[in-house]
Amino acid sequence: MVSKEDLTIDFKNRNVDILGFGVSNRPLASMMLSLGANVTVYDAQDESSLGPDFAELKKQGVRYEKWDPEREDLLGGDYIFRTPGIRPDVPAIDRACRKGTVLSSEMELFFEKTPAKIIAVTGSDGKTTTTTLIGLILSRALQRKGKGRVFVGGNIGQPLLSQVFDMTEDDFAVVELSSFQLMTMKRSPHIAVITNITPNHLNWHKDMNEYIDAKKRICSSKPLSRLVLNADNPVTYRIGENASVPVTYFSITKQGPDRIIPSWQHASRALFLRDGAVWEGGPHLTCRKILDIDDIQIPGKHNIENYMAASAALEGLCEFEDITETAKSFPGVPHRLETVRRHQGVRYVNSSIDSTPSRTLISLKALGGDPVVIMGGRDKHLPYEELCAYLTSHITRVVLTGEAADLIEAALHASDPEGRVRIEKRPDFAEAVRTASGLAQNGDTVLLSPSCTSFDAFHNFEERGERFREIVNTI
Repeated sequence: MVSKEDLTIDFKNRNVDILGFGVSNRPLASMMLSLGANVTVYDAQDESSLGPDFAELKKQGVRYEKWDPEREDLLGGDYIFRTPGIRPDVPAIDRACRKGTVLSSEMELFFEKTPAKIIAVTGSDGKTTTTTLIGLILSRALQRKGKGRVFVGGNIGQPLLSQVFDMTEDDFAVVELSSFQLMTMKRSPHIAVITNITPNHLNWHKDMNEYIDAKKRICSSKPLSRLVLNADNPVTYRIGENASVPVTYFSITKQGPDRIIPSWQHASRALFLRDGAVWEGGPHLTCRKILDIDDIQIPGKHNIENYMAASAALEGLCEFEDITETAKSFPGVPHRLETVRRHQGVRYVNSSIDSTPSRTLISLKALGGDPVVIMGGRDKHLPYEELCAYLTSHITRVVLTGEAADLIEAALHASDPEGRVRIEKRPDFAEAVRTASGLAQNGDTVLLSPSCTSFDAFHNFEERGERFREIVNTI
């Protein structure tokens, strides 16, 4: 167990710059203050907008400075802790690091100090559900064994650093990691999962290569002992070629380990579909059934993949019954194809998490039929062609809202020059939801699947989903 005294040695009387006063950095600022550090918080918002949490910290000695990434002489502390949304190479950070400042983050410090074993998940799609499933299945297993606890966090849930003093070597931390967090990570988890890699966040990353390189950092160093990869995704499949640890692949398209595992990877395993079930096998291993697909309560092939990824990560740490019981009882993560209400014959589904065109395409295929689709928000510089081709051939009604409405409309017109799809544009989100409701008939579904981030109108996708729920419940 790590003690507070251990961290005090590192940070007492040190100057600590915290960039961004968001969810993960608020407890970090409080912790650093308690360790005796001289803490300065930098934020793009005015000090008056940071709320009562900062006002209380200011009384205890925390300073505030306006964040300006272009100001090269802004930072001068011994340590910089950046929020994930700030690029690590902006001029203010770059100059400070060249002068000897240590760049870190709440998650990097947690990886360095926790005694718990870490299972980390990243990917373009499915990482939140996979992380949640690992936490639920592992919690069942440890409860049955009567030893150890599970802490779930990272890019979802609550920050984990503030709980590090409560963790022991018997515990597990199950962590979702974004590419933003991974860009500067220097340590890998004990078990790493990459669900898939498709174009995403290209409004933040310089290009697709940088995005892929960030994701690959999850499996680039010690103490990694197992890597789980999607064999159906070309990018993740290639990552396995240079793996220095055993790889477990999963596939919903290829039947049998011999069709999934490269012939030279003798220590690898594979999860695959056969006869309505998920099976595991590998070179010189007898195939074993892990899970019946009919036991999975959440819809879509992508959720079968999520169960495969979670099961592969937990090989040897749980029993098959732990997986099955979770599958039978888990209703899904909020804001992911979540049925909010059925009213006057219309089903309202909240999939606010769908912040990319590929994610919307997955949801549409999982849902089936011809729902009224609400799309729009802030664009991430991602291609819409594949999604619009599907919309043109399967969907007849789309309501567009937010900053990207014109962009998506243009992409739809390019794919649908004859105007088969009825398009309604409503700048106001609430008006867009009500318009979609008005277009729906008895037996229809209204689906919120934005294909964009929420940052043009909301703080995050959760707030957008909650607003959708509020509006729907007033219809």
